[in-house]
Amino acid sequence: MPRSKRMSMSEAIERFVSDGSSVAMGLALESLIPFAAGHEIVRRGRRNLTLIGPISDILFDQLIGAGCAAMIRAAWVGNVSAGLGHNYRRAAEQGVPNRLAIQDYSNFTIALGLLAGAMGIPSIPTRSVLGSDIAQANPGLTLALSPASAEPLTFVSAIVPDVAILHVQRAAENGGCHAWGNLGVCEEAALAAKSVIVVAEEIVDSSVITSDPNRVLVPQHRVSAVVHEPGGAHPSPVQGYYGRDHEFYHEYHASSKTESGFADWRARWIDGVTGRDSYFRLLGAARWQALAVRNQRFAAPVNYSAT
Repeated sequence: MPRSKRMSMSEAIERFVSDGSSVAMGLALESLIPFAAGHEIVRRGRRNLTLIGPISDILFDQLIGAGCAAMIRAAWVGNVSAGLGHNYRRAAEQGVPNRLAIQDYSNFTIALGLLAGAMGIPSIPTRSVLGSDIAQANPGLTLALSPASAEPLTFVSAIVPDVAILHVQRAAENGGCHAWGNLGVCEEAALAAKSVIVVAEEIVDSSVITSDPNRVLVPQHRVSAVVHEPGGAHPSPVQGYYGRDHEFYHEYHASSKTESGFADWRARWIDGVTGRDSYFRLLGAARWQALAVRNQRFAAPVNYSAT
């Protein structure tokens, strides 16, 4: 029988996210953001992290405000519903709670960097970001002439995170997992990273995963840990399970306008809970139930037989 990789969230973060790690999160853009994992990182007091992602919504902002981050390698940090990431702005402009090193990417170039890491090659050339100033302050983006045509290109250096944390709909204990909906750069990051933590809404038998190979997000041998954490992506949505809690984002935006406001928010929603069960007691059953999927839109069965 394949070895079980299942463990608790606290054990997974303790084993695979250490001080100074580079961590890829929020890789599916606005959905499947591993907030429960990010909050455990905060509770464990991790420091000097490099946060890697396309748009992280408010998770990166929370990690920055908690003093966990030393560098950001991202296309955008903020609050999709409200705009600003207040902690990010304070850190970038005032060094509060600490100064950040920032490497700007476009969504496309960070995808290329992770793809290069997944392919095991040093860089990928593109015509993207030529004419912009993004490459001027990012050593991972090099402007050079094509050796074949002498045209100007941007060479995007490979990005190899120490760990990628992915939220998925379902996973088996051996590491096989399914995800559907918008996947962003989840696949690229999972194949590029040295370790992969999968956080799942459901734990299923491995036969469920092998029954639909086209929904497999990452090969099971690439997965280091499987964590069962229903609701672990709230307030972001998980297709087929729950919707986006828009109001939560607006509440966070208002609370994090000041350092003291964020400290109060953190004390309530991160430090004041011991895990997702107490988190949802604080959220309230009615509010959580209001986000539940009401309509059923099942995919048609697929016959994978070749004979």
